[in-house]
Amino acid sequence: MPYFDAIIIGAGAAGLFCAAQAGQRGLKVLLIDHAEKVAEKIRISGGGRCNFTNRDLDPAAPHKHFVGQNPQFCRSALSRYTPADFIALVQKHGIAFHEKHKGQLFADRSAEDIIAMLLAECAAGQVTHWQPCAVKNIKFLAPGAYPSSATSYQIDTDRGPVQARSLVIATGGLSIPKIGATDFGYRLAQQFDIPLVERRPGLVPLTFDGTGWAPYAQLAGLALPVQISTGAKKTRMAFDEDLLFTHRGLSGPAVLQISSYWQEGTPLAINLAPTVDLPAALAQGKARSRKLIANELATLVPSRLADAWAQREADWQRPINEASDKALARLAEQLARWELTPTGTEGYKKAEVTLGGVDTKALSQQTMECKTQPGLYFIGEVVDVTGWLGGYNFQWAWASAAACAQALPPAGH
Repeated sequence: MPYFDAIIIGAGAAGLFCAAQAGQRGLKVLLIDHAEKVAEKIRISGGGRCNFTNRDLDPAAPHKHFVGQNPQFCRSALSRYTPADFIALVQKHGIAFHEKHKGQLFADRSAEDIIAMLLAECAAGQVTHWQPCAVKNIKFLAPGAYPSSATSYQIDTDRGPVQARSLVIATGGLSIPKIGATDFGYRLAQQFDIPLVERRPGLVPLTFDGTGWAPYAQLAGLALPVQISTGAKKTRMAFDEDLLFTHRGLSGPAVLQISSYWQEGTPLAINLAPTVDLPAALAQGKARSRKLIANELATLVPSRLADAWAQREADWQRPINEASDKALARLAEQLARWELTPTGTEGYKKAEVTLGGVDTKALSQQTMECKTQPGLYFIGEVVDVTGWLGGYNFQWAWASAAACAQALPPAGH
């Protein structure tokens, strides 16, 4: 039976990077994936350009950009493998990149360049690839089992049984099933009694009920900068990003960001004109203009939105100079604080990530190894660590993979 120092299941961002790093340390590594192509999520990310990290990430304050039951868990890995480290690797491979905004770095040409870089790094570490290859069964062998005196794992695959000292699970989450996402990592955690945090879609568009949404469905395709918030007092979270209207609800970076913090049944508050002093602008309009309110409003927000908004009340369907101060104050207030409660999300098919996963309490933050199951490691999205939109999830993949790769025991130890 073939024997490896480490078997890594899942050839996405975290799995590829961990395999490359471990292989370059001199470990004999096998990387297994059930899909024909590696790294599908990298391939489609960032509009095919892969937002591979974020310069603004502060490893000392992970709670700023990461969600989970204990965001502080990722501090150790993030501080030991930083965005600057990954940028240096990208530069070493001669990949041109640019910053879009808010620290987000993208490949200039294509996400394929990042995938090619990871595969080249695996080749440098002489990593063995088996794919497509399904894993049927995993068995833990106590110390003393051949050929190692340490604990090991026997894995039954499509290509026959194989054994390894260490087993790394990098199988990602449940998001975007059409590119091969499965619950394999969670099932395996349950097999070894590793606790899980409840999973739900993250970085996902939000939906609203059909009849309540009807007046806004006509705005599908409209995008505008907003401030969006949810929660109260200490739990309040807000983002200044672009909002996109869809036929079924709201999307765009603002909504994807807030979706990771939104709790079912709670409202969102949206300021549709965050850079405008609406009461002053409308008061000035009243003093100098005879245009319809909708036309005046169209100088402050997109005209389609202005038209839809004015339709909401009879008091707003008249020339601005004929409107009462009260009606204009109400208009300003509602545009600056549009409160609405989503009925749900577009689900895993449209979600970019999975919230929840393997409970960080069960893992070592230094090594990513299970505290109760020797030789078993979990890295990347399968863990209950979820980053903001904008390269944070990829940086967690690289950092958790590097922490694990450095901790894997070499042959004969």
